[in-house]
Amino acid sequence: MGFEPTDYQPYDFANRRHIGPSPAEMDAMFTELGVADVDGLISETVPQSILQSQPLQTGKPMSERQLLWWMRQIAKKNTVLTSLIGQGYHGTICPPAIQRNILENPAWYTAYTPYQPEISQGRLEALLNYQTMVSDLTGLEIANASLLDEATACAEAMTMAGRVAKSKKKAFFVDENCHPQNIAVVKTRAEPLNIEIIVGDPDEMDASAVFGALFQYPGTHGHVRDLTDHMARLHGENAVGIVSADPMALCLLKSPGEMGADIAVGTTQRFGVPMGYGGPHAAYIACRDAYKRSLPGRIVGVSVDARGNRAYRLALQTREQHIRREKATSNVCTAQALLAVMAGFYAVFHGPDGLRAIAERIHRKTVRLARGLQEAGFDVEPESFFDTITVEVGLFQQTVLDAGVREGVNMRKVGTTKIGISIDETTRPAKIEAVWRAFGVTRKDEPASREYRLPEPLVRTSPYLTHEVFHMNRAETEMVRYMRRLADRDLALDRAMIPLGSCTMKLNSAAEMMPLSWHEFANLHPYCPADQAAGYHELIEGLNAKLCEITGYDAISMQPNSGAQGEYAGLLTIAAYHRANGEGHRNVCLIPVNAHGTNPASAQMVGWKVVSVKCDDMGSIDLDDFHAKVEKHSADLAGMMITYPSTHGVFEETVKEVCKTVHDHGGQVYIDGANLNAMVGISRPGDLGGDVSHLNLHKTFCIPHGGGGPGMGPIGVKDHLTAHLPSHPLAGEGPGPVAAAPFGSPSLLPISWAYVQMMGGEGLTQATRIAILNANYIAKRLEGAYHVLYRGPKGRVAHECILDTRPFEKSAGVTVDDIAKRLVDCGFHAPTMSWPVAGTLMVEPTESETKAELDRFCDAMLGIREEIRAIEEGRMDREDNPLKRAPHTVEDLVGDWDRGYSREEGCFPPGAFRVDKYWPPVNRVDNVYGDRNLICTCPPMEDYAEAAE
Repeated sequence: MGFEPTDYQPYDFANRRHIGPSPAEMDAMFTELGVADVDGLISETVPQSILQSQPLQTGKPMSERQLLWWMRQIAKKNTVLTSLIGQGYHGTICPPAIQRNILENPAWYTAYTPYQPEISQGRLEALLNYQTMVSDLTGLEIANASLLDEATACAEAMTMAGRVAKSKKKAFFVDENCHPQNIAVVKTRAEPLNIEIIVGDPDEMDASAVFGALFQYPGTHGHVRDLTDHMARLHGENAVGIVSADPMALCLLKSPGEMGADIAVGTTQRFGVPMGYGGPHAAYIACRDAYKRSLPGRIVGVSVDARGNRAYRLALQTREQHIRREKATSNVCTAQALLAVMAGFYAVFHGPDGLRAIAERIHRKTVRLARGLQEAGFDVEPESFFDTITVEVGLFQQTVLDAGVREGVNMRKVGTTKIGISIDETTRPAKIEAVWRAFGVTRKDEPASREYRLPEPLVRTSPYLTHEVFHMNRAETEMVRYMRRLADRDLALDRAMIPLGSCTMKLNSAAEMMPLSWHEFANLHPYCPADQAAGYHELIEGLNAKLCEITGYDAISMQPNSGAQGEYAGLLTIAAYHRANGEGHRNVCLIPVNAHGTNPASAQMVGWKVVSVKCDDMGSIDLDDFHAKVEKHSADLAGMMITYPSTHGVFEETVKEVCKTVHDHGGQVYIDGANLNAMVGISRPGDLGGDVSHLNLHKTFCIPHGGGGPGMGPIGVKDHLTAHLPSHPLAGEGPGPVAAAPFGSPSLLPISWAYVQMMGGEGLTQATRIAILNANYIAKRLEGAYHVLYRGPKGRVAHECILDTRPFEKSAGVTVDDIAKRLVDCGFHAPTMSWPVAGTLMVEPTESETKAELDRFCDAMLGIREEIRAIEEGRMDREDNPLKRAPHTVEDLVGDWDRGYSREEGCFPPGAFRVDKYWPPVNRVDNVYGDRNLICTCPPMEDYAEAAE
């Protein structure tokens, strides 16, 4: 018997690695759907009017082996010198145990945002450790679970101050000693909100003129000052004081809270997270307890489960922008969870004594460097510092900088006559000597010196990291086991399908992820000379070209480091375009109710008025309402934000008409890229009439979600908007930046570049087609058991579908929450709950799931429907049933059983594995208790197993 003929190559990534269903499985699915092949399905799903005319020209696919070889060639074009540039980015040492067991572990990097707390207890505990670390170091009561970067955290703190200050003033003071990127991003955020930014000397600040003020601690040039009096002056005028503080410096210096600060922000990059040419890194924000309900982003809190055992959850979720829409105070819908976990484990790994020792060594090395330069006759400032000094060199600035490069060291250009030098934990004595040589000084470093140059009143005396978790036995065996225990409490993509609508939890392949840890990508400073980052620039330019081909746009900005940031940047670009055309008065944004949830908040952030547009019974834009509102607001129409396909899971046939009408009335069209996974290779937003779109690289292009971040949301624009894309203070003139680094979080970009290269044009198109196939297969298999809320004219859905579970609440008392928790017993993360329609489940299987996994999910959902039917028919009690008691833990299985259903029915429902079953560590978490008793730092270890009183 011979081999069957095959079109596949042994290392065909698209068909053998990324796309889940095999050809035989696809055939079975076509039969179920009643179509001949995938072309037949697409013809019934996607309107002919929006199909792109030419196939993708993104090149032939590479094998994994070829890809990694090419990636090595690109990496070699980066020149990694020792960076002493500072400015908020520092060399750091990631402990190998953290690199291997967190950063490179799919149990951590493939997890989703912990909206389902019962299956997220591991990363929630890790993030609580992070929050505790931040709260302790800053001396403030409440910290969130991270923000995107230090500059955007500064901007968020400014707008937060505007909300909580007992002042109606519209001016905000910024310390001239702040890092330039922090000042620039704050200015960008302030302009559309009509906030006046006053940059100046803190000692000359007029506290009576502002609602708040931002200070850098230590300053960008190394200055360390006590801000206690400045805070008192602000408080005397009902204004808010904010400090952007280096957490490593806070191991030795008086905390912002002790100086009277109301809010503290900063970056935890130097806590074990490589620079990565700018990101991703976990920014932090902390505040006084009184301001906790105004804190942006996610907050991990402590609650209890149904048995009274301690459990963690995201607290105060009613603040979130998906719920508050245009009334939201921020559009932040992500975090940097994976990087926050790494930073938190860095603190657990070293403990307070270890962190203090690292900080002391950094300071002593800086002192030795400064002393050597001073003894050679150089003017070094400031007199007191932590890790940064500024040296006057006059006309020899470039000579010294060039000499440093020859010595393998990058230093910072300050003004026209000075050089900045920042020391970090990686700096060795040989590099200090190399710096001296660059200045023309020949001497040997003397590491035994213990001289300090910290101002005595600012030396920290208060304790930090006192919780037991930071005092673990730091034997690597114990550390690795702790990481493993937390990972085992979670459900990530390495265990099961995560069928979240609008989130596109597809494969994050090992080959795509490997380059993240490579030295050439991980250890570049974002402000290093451009010729040292030639590999990055080649990769970025190549990815830009491919994304333009995929989307139909003419230019891409890689700066936005999340999808929400992409929305914001896109709207800023439109606003700048209108101003350039003398139409800056345009400030009305139309947003249909089927658009992505962050859209209204993003529009509000650029100072626009949001006008909602209704949807019809098919889930599409109501054209009558749309035309009426376009006519009404024509003179002031700035733009319209649409999501395509809509969040209702439908390809709307009127999209081109909508776009043309908006253009006819002088507006621009923003097409949200959240659902681009239903379009790649089939339809291009730039061809539909879109002027700008953001692209969720962490959805469609395989960057992993990391337990709730990182993300990337670059924007594509048509040619007329190119001149108005975000710029950067270090990259020339233009509109203001939206992120701290010129290219956002560029160390993630090799993932998307690798994905596109290994898939090729045909593979990318096939991925889209199979994503649509998988969604329609689920809709078909669940037909009759669940009502699919919206479908296209021929009964098909796009890449996701909405299951209406609202009737079950009336017929059986079963809520969407009950179904979500019951899916945990089946070994699944629940689909997206109650969004975009309350009381529903939005399912998106992606192209990476096999038919076997799709069937397992469908079996679980059908089993749940049978349990609901048993309640409806009186065969199960409305309160004592597996749905109401879900999820079930091992403690339930082995404990006393006094329920009206069997252990087998409760713990092993259809879809659940018998041998490899996932057991949630806690029962259903009490959300109300957690919000009423808000605890956002680690509780005492002895309390962990105690029942709630």
